[in-house]
Amino acid sequence: MFLKNFIVVFVSFLWCSSFISAQNNNTLITGKLIEEATLQPIPFASISLKEKESKKLITGTTSDDNGHFSLQTVKTNFYVEISFMGFKTKTIHTFNITNGKIALGTLKLTPDSEALDEVVITGEISKTEFKLDKRVFNVGADISSTGVSALEVLNNVPSVTVNIEGEISLRGSTGVQILINGKPSVLADESSNALGTITADMIESIEVITNPSAKYEASGTAGILNIILKKEEKIGWNGAISINTGTPDNHSLGVSLNRRTENFNLFAQLGAGYRSLPRDNEALNTNFTTNEVVESKGTEYRNETFFNLTLGTDYHINPLNVLTLSGNFAYEIEEQPSETKFNFYDANNSLVSSWYRNEVTDATNPKYSYELNYKKQFKNNEDHTLLVSTLGRFFGKDQSSQFTNTNISGSDIDNDQQTDTDFKQADYTFKIDYTNPISDIYTLETGAQYVINDVGNDYEVRNLINNVYTVDFNLTNNFEYNQKVFGIYATGSYEKEKWGIKAGVRIENTNLKTVLTNTNTTNNQNFTDVFPTLHSSYKITEDFSLQAGYSKRIFRPRLWDLNPFFNIKNTFNIRVGNPNLLPEYTDSYEITSIYKIGKTSLSSSFYHKFTKDVIERVATFNDNVTITTPENIGTNATFGFETNGKYRPNNWLTITGDFNFNSFNRIGTFNTQVFDFKGNQWSSRLGTKIGLPADIDVEFTGNYQSGYETIQSSVIGFAFLDVGIRKKIFKGKAILNLGVRDLFESRVSERFTTQPTFESYSFNQRGRFITFGVSYGFGKGEAMTYSGGRRR
Repeated sequence: MFLKNFIVVFVSFLWCSSFISAQNNNTLITGKLIEEATLQPIPFASISLKEKESKKLITGTTSDDNGHFSLQTVKTNFYVEISFMGFKTKTIHTFNITNGKIALGTLKLTPDSEALDEVVITGEISKTEFKLDKRVFNVGADISSTGVSALEVLNNVPSVTVNIEGEISLRGSTGVQILINGKPSVLADESSNALGTITADMIESIEVITNPSAKYEASGTAGILNIILKKEEKIGWNGAISINTGTPDNHSLGVSLNRRTENFNLFAQLGAGYRSLPRDNEALNTNFTTNEVVESKGTEYRNETFFNLTLGTDYHINPLNVLTLSGNFAYEIEEQPSETKFNFYDANNSLVSSWYRNEVTDATNPKYSYELNYKKQFKNNEDHTLLVSTLGRFFGKDQSSQFTNTNISGSDIDNDQQTDTDFKQADYTFKIDYTNPISDIYTLETGAQYVINDVGNDYEVRNLINNVYTVDFNLTNNFEYNQKVFGIYATGSYEKEKWGIKAGVRIENTNLKTVLTNTNTTNNQNFTDVFPTLHSSYKITEDFSLQAGYSKRIFRPRLWDLNPFFNIKNTFNIRVGNPNLLPEYTDSYEITSIYKIGKTSLSSSFYHKFTKDVIERVATFNDNVTITTPENIGTNATFGFETNGKYRPNNWLTITGDFNFNSFNRIGTFNTQVFDFKGNQWSSRLGTKIGLPADIDVEFTGNYQSGYETIQSSVIGFAFLDVGIRKKIFKGKAILNLGVRDLFESRVSERFTTQPTFESYSFNQRGRFITFGVSYGFGKGEAMTYSGGRRR
């Protein structure tokens, strides 16, 4: 019903705006643009009509491939402005109107050598600068002109990594919150594919917030990425289309459309495709008491057919008031055919039994989200704003699985089983933010937020007994999860040209209720926390700045941390939740610097995090079965150093690098066992972008993640290399893109868990991914990359 009503509203807006334009635009302006020196036509130049008094934009368009342009207006007191990068801007104030038409004829544009020099020196390179509580990555022409998606722009931001599935991490940690223009958005929802359809050309900057102020909700420890979109007007129709293919199967078609009038900005994004995500798995359980061993090895597939639709409109009520309505609907049809071979060995290492366990899983995943927000700017200052927004999300999964065991030798140990899952999750966010720059140096912020998470997971397991599938009530239950978080905040800042300070406080009340309906087991938590924040920055010179910050954060256990019921893919290696988990609390301190040395820009940070009630996954062993459960265990004190930089010696070579090292001290006890130990881990990334003749770019990105210790396990390190080749055609309106992720198939997840009574080993690997895409932008749209990132 929501989708139907939303489409009706969207189409009505589109029809009305088109109808009004068609009825009222009675003056037609036409012309042709050519280069003065060569007399060649100039395509994709900007032609704007502006009011003579206020110089406010009335409407605009771009020239076509042959330099021709035309546009209409109902205004009479206007002038024409023509601009194109590398040429002097031409303004026309005098013209004749004949029968409602203005024929400007052939217009010659003169090259502007000074403007060209300025672009090369100041406008080409993306750079990072400090604000009081954030780092701002300004997207320069070196990225904005490439036609890549927002996901690839994020992958160019220092400290940020985007993997093959579109999962975003900050300083190696996932759980990053993505905002669009400072607020949750349909376009940033991980349950949709819309983020991949935002192009680099649309992005002004990306704010990296590793130590958030009180303005932002206190949950999560990885940080916040805020994507700021450009405010430029693109009058008329704009859009892009992208076709992609790859191996393993990764085929998609994406279309982005936008129509902007004087008062409306209407946008639509559509996508469809098919992908396969195979994963090789190995596991080995060794029982030190009996010396028995259970070995498993197989390949798990996740094949998905997906569809995605995003519709939205910005209604500019007047220059100071904007109303936005948008929605996204996605649908996945999922198959998971998998086969695992099991071997059981006795104390003499003799094979006792061997069998195959086959899985056939089918699921449908409907998901949608919608956003309504109102932004008011006050006349005295464009930064004096009131923002009211609401965001709703829904994700469902209707899944059924059949597990069949085929005996190879010895006795059959596993049972044939069936499972059914009915999962529903609804999230609602209501938010109000008020910002008042009361002077050039003082700013006050205040606001409130209310978040509701409502989840149900109905899970049933049936065992084949005497050729009849019978419900296993020990594994079957319905888990309901409801969490409400209400927060209010206030911040005050003092900021001059070189120095500033910002202090704030946030108060959040959490009301969490979980229940296992079959057993009527409940867990209710209601608590209120205070989260103070303090930030400061100092600009020592033009090339050297410092920033310091403190914040208190919380990590609330998620559904899958709390739900005690599990998937029975591998009955000898089981992961279950813990409904009695408590949240983690982290005090985070950070000192960061950014500086330039010649053609190199660098950013370095020292940070310290102290976390209480740390959530760790603990393995127990019973009858050759490893069961892993999250538990709250003690504290973790982390001291770290991170540095990243960018070196561009010339126009065709760019080198970027990241290095992150941290040392930690774990103190904790669980079930009388003491888990006190120290350790460290580090990661690095080195990327090289080479510009070749014929508009060809080649990129190499090498990554290394060191091994590290947990309270029970050792995680093995790994290195991997990604390669990309991009070719622009039709003056950048179209792009051919070839990408290879994990070229040498060296990216693996490998873990050893060793305890007095057992040892458990696990290994999994995705393998090499190769993708090829063709994208084309029309109007003022840029060629884009459509992402098929799935919900995690």
